[in-house]
Amino acid sequence: MKKKLNYCLLLMICFGWQISTTAQDLHFSQYFNSPLLVNPANTGFIPEGDHRFGLNYRNQWANIGNPYKTFSVFGDGQFFGERFENGWVGIGGALLRDVAGSGDLTTTRAFGSIAYHQAIGLGSLVSAGFNIGYVNKRIDFTKLTFDNQWNGKFFDISAPSGEPFATNQVNYFTLQAGVNYAYYPNANTYFNIGFSASNINRPKESFFTDGLVDTRVATRLTTFLNGSFRTSDAWIVNPNIYVSRMTTALEVVAGGTAQRDLSGNGNTQLILGGYYRVSDAFIPVVGVQKSGYKFTFSYDATSSALRNYNQSRGAYEMSIVKQGLIDKSKDIKCPSVRF
Repeated sequence: MKKKLNYCLLLMICFGWQISTTAQDLHFSQYFNSPLLVNPANTGFIPEGDHRFGLNYRNQWANIGNPYKTFSVFGDGQFFGERFENGWVGIGGALLRDVAGSGDLTTTRAFGSIAYHQAIGLGSLVSAGFNIGYVNKRIDFTKLTFDNQWNGKFFDISAPSGEPFATNQVNYFTLQAGVNYAYYPNANTYFNIGFSASNINRPKESFFTDGLVDTRVATRLTTFLNGSFRTSDAWIVNPNIYVSRMTTALEVVAGGTAQRDLSGNGNTQLILGGYYRVSDAFIPVVGVQKSGYKFTFSYDATSSALRNYNQSRGAYEMSIVKQGLIDKSKDIKCPSVRF
């Protein structure tokens, strides 16, 4: 049963079909901790400094065959601030790797990202950016069995699969672009809205013989709305919503976190919160931030029909983000609500 399910998942991925809201491009439930993946306009948009490094890890569907594991590292910084009046350039990059299913369907993506940020008046900031990525996808067909290999008693892996596979790996370039707008009327209130489009160039992606189906990767459209409100000397509340569409697959994640100042100066903070991915999962979040380091843990508790297969155990994620100032005598450029 598990091998058959993994094979069905493989075919859906290879042909570009979608099985649920979670069957999109590489993504994390903690989208707010993978900013360059969400929108290239976030490059150099660093609330607590002028440089940032991060690491994300996701382990998904461990109860359905082999778990799906996604890992990423990213880094970005602010540059040329002295050359622009109330503006700066963000430059960064990221590396992602995802391994899925019994056939070790492996996706590796590396991209470089650049953005420009310009303050407008006293309470607005406009940002625009793009990235160029290189993607490699490969699979080990020897770890899979197919209907044509059933000889009446067992699966004979030496028999032809009968599937029109042309290759076990594909490579292509992909383009993503995005814009952001931030509004901060006072020191206790902040709003940020962004929009991005990935796979703009519609690259081809298929392990099968050309001509069977349209093998171009669909464009993925993503938008988000963030808010940050300092409600007291000890609490900052951060509600947000994330919406992403890729062909017929729609992912909507809404919720928020609250930061509790534990040190009196914002140096040490407790992070608590939760999100809901519509028709898919409840996602509690807990974390801690200290001296520029933020560690966050979340867990996807499946609420969709998939819970019948994974006993509601969907995925867990961990992220570590470090941000700060190289020259502590400089002012922080990005608007945000701080302790």
